[in-house]
Amino acid sequence: MTRRIQRIEDYALIGDLQTAALVGRDGSIDWLCLPRFDSAACFAALLGDDDNGHWRIAPAGAGDCTRRAYLDDSLVLESVWETRTGTVRVLDFMPQRDTAPDVVRIVEGVSGSVEMSSVLRLRFDYGRVVPWVRRADGHRVMVAGPDSVWLRTEPAVKTWGQQMSTRSSFTVGPGEKVAMVLTWHPSHEPRPSIIDPFEALEQSLEDWREWAGRCRCTGPHRDAVVRSLITLKALTYAPTGGIVAAPTTSLPEEIGGVRNWDYRYCWLRDSTLTLGALVSAGYLDEAAAWRDWLLRAVAGDPADLQIMYGLGGERRLPETELPWLRGHLGSTPVRIGNAAVKQLQLDVYGEVIDSLHLARTAGMAAKPHTWNVELSLLGFLESRWREPDEGLWEVRGERRHFVHSKVMAWVAADRAVRALESDPSRRGDAERWRRMRDEVHREVCEKGFDAERNTFTQAYGSAELDAATLLIPRVGFLPGDDPRVIGTVDAVRAELGHDGFVRRYSTEGVTVDGLPGDEGTFLVCSFWLADALRLTGREKEARELFDRLLALRNDVGLLAEEYDPVAGRQLGNFPQAFSHIGLVATAMGLEAG
Repeated sequence: MTRRIQRIEDYALIGDLQTAALVGRDGSIDWLCLPRFDSAACFAALLGDDDNGHWRIAPAGAGDCTRRAYLDDSLVLESVWETRTGTVRVLDFMPQRDTAPDVVRIVEGVSGSVEMSSVLRLRFDYGRVVPWVRRADGHRVMVAGPDSVWLRTEPAVKTWGQQMSTRSSFTVGPGEKVAMVLTWHPSHEPRPSIIDPFEALEQSLEDWREWAGRCRCTGPHRDAVVRSLITLKALTYAPTGGIVAAPTTSLPEEIGGVRNWDYRYCWLRDSTLTLGALVSAGYLDEAAAWRDWLLRAVAGDPADLQIMYGLGGERRLPETELPWLRGHLGSTPVRIGNAAVKQLQLDVYGEVIDSLHLARTAGMAAKPHTWNVELSLLGFLESRWREPDEGLWEVRGERRHFVHSKVMAWVAADRAVRALESDPSRRGDAERWRRMRDEVHREVCEKGFDAERNTFTQAYGSAELDAATLLIPRVGFLPGDDPRVIGTVDAVRAELGHDGFVRRYSTEGVTVDGLPGDEGTFLVCSFWLADALRLTGREKEARELFDRLLALRNDVGLLAEEYDPVAGRQLGNFPQAFSHIGLVATAMGLEAG
């Protein structure tokens, strides 16, 4: 039967803390990069069609599953089909790896008798390369260039080749189980050790339950917070502690549009909010690993600081297009790499310094060179903060004097002053940083504030607004009860609001980002609005907005980057770390009161 096109919110996430896969409601894995988040995809139907690679397991002739959910507080996905002949469930997960990545899919009969079908199309290099398939030791082996994948079943089931795919068929009754395991390794190396899929399931459930049990959140939104934290953990590259913005590339911000970017990298802009979410929820080990990744990534000349890095701190992330992929629902181009890596975004200096300050105040064990790194970054920022830049949103238009970038320069100086005041024995000139802090504050209030409209603007001399100004009370630039803050919150809600949610900035007419087309409401900005409402004394409105945002999650609790209130669907890369960080931060803020 012809597969229904899966929407972004139709997918669930599984992963092993080094890469991740997206599983559709119909039981098809349509996206998987091996062996890392940023490796080439071997299943790329998400950005093309079935011929670009997918693996579907479902009852023969069936469509979408009847229901699905993660098992308890884990990343083990259960999909259930209730058919005319019986009921069956499929458990999908990726065990935390020893050496090789494995995708495990366990089919279990619940009632009656159900005929199952598996269709596996491996296409290496983002859906372009068809592997050579052979049998070895009773398994299917698929090889092309540097990649080798083994498919095995336990117990063995009928498997054959058809239409450039590997197919299997079997029937399960009550309590009967069939496990299918897909294992990748470099083609020049011997096959890795075989795992026991049933033992791996129990170990995975135990590992995730133990990890989730450490969450400090005890309020009414604990389940949503834990699911978001599990998602953030799943987006962590365990060998280095780096956290990818999303496990996908080129999921569109507008269906059919060109705003399609690769988010499989680590952004410095996320650092403070990520640290804050992890610390507030009690995950100090993960926060420390992220802090250490940050220190390694920013090492070197401050003038060479980038806004993003690879999973291990790699600097070169060249952007190219993949013309053989038609894009999600026809949204082209499909891009890999990200040219924004070359941009000047002065706010990241403030975000890095704020992150290190937060780590220090949270009681994390200090690294000997951390303070020297902060002084070096601050010295560079002192000489450059007056310049225009591309800003938080990585605009591809002309550089401007973005208000948020200046506010984060103030944050950098403010955190240095605080550190020196708390420990006068530290090396540094507190008075020098106070002068910088006061100068930045004065300039932003003079040039970045529209007195007639009583709001901070996106950039000096601009009439446009920016949702990033909602962070002004959160970072301490002005208190929440300041009339200028209240005016900004009201103006952003009025001018950038759409059905109660918030856009980053206006995309009408001549846009600041230099790109055609539109985009949805930005979910993290909507969480920022809830935070700002709480900080300005409107807690009831904040809670109402937070509840509406929670309702946007898909059936397994995941959020993309954006939301289209008109079409009622999620947009952008998925799941998006920034959105889940916003959820955790807002929930913890409301819980703290």
